[in-house]
Amino acid sequence: MALDRGLIDWVAEALAADGSVTHRRMMGGATLYLDGVVFAIIDGDGSLWFKSDAESDVTWEAAGCARFTHERGDGTVTSMNYRRAPEECHDDPEALRQWAMLGVAAGRRAPVKKKPASRKKRA
Repeated sequence: MALDRGLIDWVAEALAADGSVTHRRMMGGATLYLDGVVFAIIDGDGSLWFKSDAESDVTWEAAGCARFTHERGDGTVTSMNYRRAPEECHDDPEALRQWAMLGVAAGRRAPVKKKPASRKKRA
């Protein structure tokens, strides 16, 4: 399935007052960033998922938002710290903003991944 640019534009418009939304394509979908902070993904089916963590899980659970899972190549199922966006996020910009900012907060709390040290070229 093609990347849903309309959804990305909708998210960017709803969050325009909070910063700049950018994206990077990944596995048929996209990772979304707000001013460089990962806060959401769009999967290959065009579903929106917001970043979560132990601190925000209670809120996501109370809203009945499923955890993102996917099947690995070996057939095992694994989950990631993302939760399905509530339905109201697709037609209510304020609801989208509120849930997205929960994802942004989780993204800001996430540990920063260090890039591997590059090898020096041998002379």
